Amino acid sequence: MGTLATKSKRQSSTAAPNAFAGSRTAPTESELAAALGPAKKLWDKVVGNLTRDLELRPEWGSSSVKAGWSLRLKLKDSIIAYVIPNRGSFQVALVLGDKAVKAAKQCALPADVHKVIGESRRYAEGTGIRIPVHGEREIEAVAQLARIKLEN
Repeated sequence: MGTLATKSKRQSSTAAPNAFAGSRTAPTESELAAALGPAKKLWDKVVGNLTRDLELRPEWGSSSVKAGWSLRLKLKDSIIAYVIPNRGSFQVALVLGDKAVKAAKQCALPADVHKVIGESRRYAEGTGIRIPVHGEREIEAVAQLARIKLEN
């Protein structure tokens, strides 16, 4: 398992490019598998766990052709997490409100996840965090953060 790639506020524009930037249509399952490669197994586990355990509904969405596509995991009309495909990898983005950030800081999350939370920028709608997923440790951290978001 790799270490989380953290971004300071100055480095936020260096995020890995979306694998489907420039595409006008959501990716098919085979296009997603080709883009992710071996990371597809981890993708399936993250999406499967969150949809099953938290009853989230997956829905592809794109804010622009330039930005690319993400799988939005929703509860009713609220987006709980974005699963963002890159070439050979992916990341999960969540926007946490102040109460959720406070709860996350008090949880037993990996130190590098705490670092990501601490270095993430706070916006009016909450603190936006991105967790690159490399293995089981990050999968569990993402699930824990999604639960915290739902509870707060």
